[in-house]
Amino acid sequence: MKTVEERIIEILDKLRPFLINDGGNIEFVKYENNVVYIRMMGSCANCHMLDITLKDGIESAIISEIPEVEGVVNIV
Repeated sequence: MKTVEERIIEILDKLRPFLINDGGNIEFVKYENNVVYIRMMGSCANCHMLDITLKDGIESAIISEIPEVEGVVNIV
């Protein structure tokens, strides 16, 4: 059985091509206290759509597959 971290990384790997296509990328930092910490990179780091991408895209995708995750935080 996969760990929560392994499952999170799999989901991020599925989302990564879409971010790369827009000139960005995503890095998994850690999973702690039911919160996923990521780092948005490239053009995604300073994008005016970052909050929407983070909450409606990345966070929704992770929570829908891993209910124990309560949120996703971008570390700058």
